[in-house]
Amino acid sequence: MFDTCRLERAGVAAQRSVVMACQGMVATSQPLAVEAGVSILKQGGNALDAAIATALTLSVVEPMSTGIGGDAFLLYYSAADDRIYGLNGSGRCPRQLTLEALRQRGIHGIPQRGLASVTVPGAIDAFWEAHQRHGRLPFAALFEPAIYYASEGFPVSEIIAAQWQQAVPLLSQYPTSARTYLIDGKAPRPGDVHRQPELARTLRLLAAGGREVFYRGELARRIVQFVQENGGFLTLEDFATHTSEWVEPIGTTYRGYTVLELPPNTQGVAALLALNLLEGFELAAMTYGSPAYYHLLIEATKLALADRNRYVADPACAAVPVAGLLAKAYAAQRRQEISPRRAGDFGPGDPAAFGNTVYVACVDRERNVVSLIHSLFMGFGSGVVAGDTGICLHNRGAGFVADPEHPNALAPGKRPLHTLIPAMVLKDGRPWLCYGVMGGDMQAQGHVQVLVNLIDFDMNVQEALEAPRYRVLGGRRVALERAISQEVRRALAAMGHELLPYGELPPGTPYGGGQAILIDGARGVLHGGSDPRKDGCAIGY
Repeated sequence: MFDTCRLERAGVAAQRSVVMACQGMVATSQPLAVEAGVSILKQGGNALDAAIATALTLSVVEPMSTGIGGDAFLLYYSAADDRIYGLNGSGRCPRQLTLEALRQRGIHGIPQRGLASVTVPGAIDAFWEAHQRHGRLPFAALFEPAIYYASEGFPVSEIIAAQWQQAVPLLSQYPTSARTYLIDGKAPRPGDVHRQPELARTLRLLAAGGREVFYRGELARRIVQFVQENGGFLTLEDFATHTSEWVEPIGTTYRGYTVLELPPNTQGVAALLALNLLEGFELAAMTYGSPAYYHLLIEATKLALADRNRYVADPACAAVPVAGLLAKAYAAQRRQEISPRRAGDFGPGDPAAFGNTVYVACVDRERNVVSLIHSLFMGFGSGVVAGDTGICLHNRGAGFVADPEHPNALAPGKRPLHTLIPAMVLKDGRPWLCYGVMGGDMQAQGHVQVLVNLIDFDMNVQEALEAPRYRVLGGRRVALERAISQEVRRALAAMGHELLPYGELPPGTPYGGGQAILIDGARGVLHGGSDPRKDGCAIGY
């Protein structure tokens, strides 16, 4: 077993206990949303029902991170047919939005906020599509907790309140957003009860009418009218032709475990690339948290992100060499570029580096397993609420690049590179772990760090989530959490790593916020972990 004393000396002893239960479990970043998912399980819903209800509730209680104006992705293990399904619920670039159209407006580059950054929201279609195939309870029942908190209000939790406060300048730019999220121009404080009556009406419409209301009905018309009247690009045709896509997960093996991610246009391949690189090193023989340990992980991460930035795009519009990238021989070749003593460089691409997201892990008594991720991208997405719908529109268009020759160049009908990546790990062919780490391009980096903690260093699921993290920022720039010692920092700096002080990082949760459920099949016990970098928890029964 892992040496607990050594873990404590490394400064990563968990502050929370692992949550354990036998029947079912939900883990996410806000307690009211967790309880909503657990209540669905207790009503007889399956893991997919509970995950969707949790995500919808998060749209209300963690509005800077997610909403029905965003995208969603999921992995679903069906116990009935012993199969894992992948669903890509990302929206496409509006047909009227081109690089030339932006230049005509004096915009040279990719807009990061505002209506020019909005692609078609894909989450509602993803939830509907997944539920039609795998859900058990009526679709309308999954909206009930979200409707309650939108209409009756919810007390704003601490970390969410801090992130809300940081978004005041953005929200103040748009009257509809200020009306929805601010009170007398101010963000709610911790413990303030916040209501969203316009969103409650919208959720009731969706509960009654399903995805057709959003993509071909009243909500589509109201969103598009607002967007067109305010200089945006979305059209009714963009909404009416939107579809989610069922996809085959991609994966690799890591020390006998099978790690699954979703294929491009997500960045899941980057996590797998880094794991392939690290598999060639004896990490377990190293001192956890040592300069040599961090150096190796950082260098592998930089190489993986370099390949992500070069190749990942919408596979419907550009060839993405996934098989070649994930070949073990390719990893062996790339591994030779890592110096054990000196930091290397990689050329960063153009995708936006920072984001805000929610992740949901859910397992039911039948051992159906859901790994779901849902987001507006950056905090409050585009920053724009669509009229009186209460729907904040995401800014996933910020994931494109402006170079027309790049595979990920902005173009009509195209999906951008997506940072959203739900993950699942199999042991002996059975689900062993569902997990995710939120936060833009921190997601792939977090997947690697958490899994190394679990597999190479035998941490429990809570320890693996709480352990200090690094974040690669581009070139040789790296951010380290405060728990990493000055001695380690000095040694890494001597190797050529350019370390940023904590205060120089953008606001929010720059090191991600993870959630995980580990499935102990032999004993029939679920082990839940929830990152203290967020407000959430794991709850089982």
